Amino acid sequence: MKLEGKVALVTGGSQGIGEAIAKRFAAEGAAVVVVASSDSTKAAAVVGTLPGGAERHMAAACDVRDADAVKALVESAIRRFDRIDTLVNSAGVFYPTPAGATSAADADRMIGINLAGVWNLVNAATPGMKARRSGQIITIASVAGVMGIGGYALYCGVKAAIIMMTRALAIELAPSGVRVNCIAPGNTATPMNEDIRTKPELKPFLDAMTARTPSGRTYSEPEDMAAIAAFLASDEARAMHGAVVLADEGFSAGI
Repeated sequence: MKLEGKVALVTGGSQGIGEAIAKRFAAEGAAVVVVASSDSTKAAAVVGTLPGGAERHMAAACDVRDADAVKALVESAIRRFDRIDTLVNSAGVFYPTPAGATSAADADRMIGINLAGVWNLVNAATPGMKARRSGQIITIASVAGVMGIGGYALYCGVKAAIIMMTRALAIELAPSGVRVNCIAPGNTATPMNEDIRTKPELKPFLDAMTARTPSGRTYSEPEDMAAIAAFLASDEARAMHGAVVLADEGFSAGI
């Protein structure tokens, strides 16, 4: 197993891509801290499906926008497991942010969870990794970080920022033995985009996405992203620093 004996902390771990990553890491031998955004019972439900359950893994809830809460989360994980080998920043939100029609609260939430939250986790977890001269950080960006999508300017902006943050952190932390890499998923079947996949009034949008997806598979599965994350967290990816893995069924290949 690729991750035997490792400890991973996965935000956004109670659903979607984060849940799939938590399950794949556990299957590969890691002990996993599954972090939900607000309801620890959701994280506990995922932990209950993992090999070894709560005896081997840990459920938690944390608002990643709150730097103090994030610091406390990391400290509690280290008290339980002695260290964090891999940090996966999968917590995120997705909704339109049209210019001139987006509230300050919606803008703050988008930036706070999708960008500041990533930084808060990195800032809290890196001291321990640097002290041990070992660690992996995996950020989750999006194909929207490399191509524009009308009506989603703020989402595109924060995802592009995550990509650049990843590259800068990779340069900064590689001398300390910490690898930082990024997965940029394309359209992936998660609860965040269920409306696009199921609502009849959004079918034209869905058809347009299908038409520009070379693979013919409009939506990847969360497990596809989990497989990439497991590789990036393993020693097999030791040569990768600052990589951005576009996993989008070829959606952005033509830009």
